Amino acid sequence: MHTIRMFSALTMTAMLFAGTAASARSETDDKMMKGRGMMNPAHMDKMMRDWPKASREAVKFMQDKYGAPAAMTNDMVIWGKTGPWKRTVVFHTEMPHNFPMPHTDVMQQWVDYKAPSSMYDELAMYDGSVVLERTSGEISARCDKEAANFLALNLADEVARGTMSVEAARMKYGEQVMAMKAGKPAPYTEKLMFNAGGDTRDADVALKKGM
Repeated sequence: MHTIRMFSALTMTAMLFAGTAASARSETDDKMMKGRGMMNPAHMDKMMRDWPKASREAVKFMQDKYGAPAAMTNDMVIWGKTGPWKRTVVFHTEMPHNFPMPHTDVMQQWVDYKAPSSMYDELAMYDGSVVLERTSGEISARCDKEAANFLALNLADEVARGTMSVEAARMKYGEQVMAMKAGKPAPYTEKLMFNAGGDTRDADVALKKGM
């Protein structure tokens, strides 16, 4: 009987210990999750102290419009799903880009999209900062402002669907940028004008066995 009572006491102690440990882990995990979603502004400012102006302005824009980022490293600030975007990354490193006028690309934004493989060359000729990823079924644009990324992708969609030539899209891009800078209507820069999403992935096909 004494042995049974000792076993029961030990079992109860183990269960209480396990429950306390699990609760502590849960609380720690919650704090970690909250920490990922609530980046400390002062800490972010310190990490971005030597970042170029274009990158810092892009981060501020995203914070003001979409809230705190999901994560940050010394080289990039990352948001997950925000508005129409599947994800957004603002980079510390500036990428010089002369189209349609000299600037630096610092903010890359993705949406799900599937383009005909026959149009990949045209899209590359249209804008080198628009990237198609066939396997994952994504398209992204990398510029310095969200409005420019809207513009780049809206025109990329027209090129992919064959409703606008490469030359016409590049000309339209310049016209819309100038209109935006002058405070005139520039609808291509305001939002995505096509439906992004759906099952856009393309896993390709396996080679024949033995090859």
